[in-house]
Amino acid sequence: MALLYTLASYLFFCSALVPLFSAASHTTTTGHSPPHLSKKNKNQIDACWRSNPGWASNRKRLADCAVGFGKGALGGKNGAIYTVTDPSDDAENPKPGTLRYGAILTKPLWIVFKKDMVIKLENELFMNSFKTIDGRGAKVAIAKGPCIRIHEANHVIIHGLRIHHCTRGKPGMVRRSPTHVEHRGGQDGDAITIFASSHVWIDHCKLSHSTDGLIDVVHGSTAVTISNNFFSDHNKVLLLGHQDGFDADKVMKVTVVFNRFGPHLVQRMPRVRTGYAHIANNRYDGWGIYAVGGSSNPTILSEGNYYRAPDNPKLKEVTRRVKGGSKKWNWRSSKDYFLNGAYFVQSGSGSSAPGYSPSQKFKVAKGSTVPSLTADSGTLSCFVGKPCI
Repeated sequence: MALLYTLASYLFFCSALVPLFSAASHTTTTGHSPPHLSKKNKNQIDACWRSNPGWASNRKRLADCAVGFGKGALGGKNGAIYTVTDPSDDAENPKPGTLRYGAILTKPLWIVFKKDMVIKLENELFMNSFKTIDGRGAKVAIAKGPCIRIHEANHVIIHGLRIHHCTRGKPGMVRRSPTHVEHRGGQDGDAITIFASSHVWIDHCKLSHSTDGLIDVVHGSTAVTISNNFFSDHNKVLLLGHQDGFDADKVMKVTVVFNRFGPHLVQRMPRVRTGYAHIANNRYDGWGIYAVGGSSNPTILSEGNYYRAPDNPKLKEVTRRVKGGSKKWNWRSSKDYFLNGAYFVQSGSGSSAPGYSPSQKFKVAKGSTVPSLTADSGTLSCFVGKPCI
């Protein structure tokens, strides 16, 4: 016992000498998962609504449950329920009962689905302000065509969708509202693009296999929360910022929380060009190049994440300053949990706190508890009269 105590004291002393730029302060590093993580614990978002077996008769309760910068996204909370009954799509003249018909209306709507369906869109789907797409109670996929674009819109919630194999849009006419149709040159192939928009919440979706990014937050978008999603099988996962030096993105504030970055992901989890990102209580199952990166003086707070490095000895670093970025940038790590040799290179000075309002704040757990908090990431199984599991 005395020998163990001496060894522990020595290791603690050595860790105190590690410079700021080597690994995170207030972290735990180990080669094995903690043994107590087999039991699931609902995270703060899920605890707000998931235990209620009456969720189907009180769907709009979900709008009260976001945390972080996207807290306050109303979606269609103040509108009627619109039910999608038809999986077909007409990009220029959508029919009543289709997803596009509801998404482009200018009034608030809470969009639900009558049955399981796979929707192959003809062209990118524009979402107007004050809309919720709620996939609970059905297995709904948007796949094998162009996908979702939140363009100059506010107060949008997307929950419970499978979005995969998104392709580039083709040039053609696309309706953006009941009174406006325009020629589009073709979407890049993102699963979800958030463009010049605010108060957006993406929750409990499953995203993979797209031509470009899985989620892009660009052109001055802000007040965004990305939570409880399951990402897999993709190269460029999350991009926050249009291009390096794009001043409009300096206002960007994004919370990335309770997500699972699963197998076969390469980079951008996220890549933050500029602005601010709070990356908290996410699980990382490895990466092909890096996990968290940036390229135009962003501020990043990595807090309470669970980072498992890949086996490749050259890929242990969580972070990457793209294009030789400065080590003066404010990148901080707190309460993160590192496995298999993972480490976070900190830098900068001054506060990296998110500066949340009282309603946006949430308690960030220790990184060692994240496998439990993210155990139900991705889409849920929801049946009327029973809690979602």
